[in-house]
Amino acid sequence: MQLGAKETENERFAHYFTKTYRKTASLIANSLKAVAVLSGADEQMAELSFQYGRNLGLAFQFVDDLLDFVSSSEAMGKPAAADLKLGLATAPVLFACEKFPELNPMILRRFREPGDVERAYELVHQSQGLEQTRFLARKHCIEALRLASQISESPYQKGLIVVGDFVLNRMK
Repeated sequence: MQLGAKETENERFAHYFTKTYRKTASLIANSLKAVAVLSGADEQMAELSFQYGRNLGLAFQFVDDLLDFVSSSEAMGKPAAADLKLGLATAPVLFACEKFPELNPMILRRFREPGDVERAYELVHQSQGLEQTRFLARKHCIEALRLASQISESPYQKGLIVVGDFVLNRMK
């Protein structure tokens, strides 16, 4: 699914969100739900755990996509613009398309022509794509924290809150 390219911007965003859920968020969401079920929690707590994990996982992936454009190769442990070099259009690129439609054909050809990666990287930085991606990550983290606040105060609940903060503020 990660390798597929869609024709329209709406299809691309829908595809990207579904891929992001399946790639990252579903692992976290289902893991947290499994822990809740195995610990004997009721269905409401199991669902809350799932939704917390879903939102945290989406935020984690959005931050990861953001870091691909703003973090150094040394800090990330992988080259900058790694996703572009793999032909992947992530949230910053999809948001940048709103200001720079010239990205659309690059996305469709998966950034394969000479200069595509460099030009796309430059256009993302000239757009609001990074800020919009950061906003999206923050939105999902805030929702995860809202869900965590519904759990009785305990060291475990505090841990869920700390993890949310870590996801938003991580550097690699």
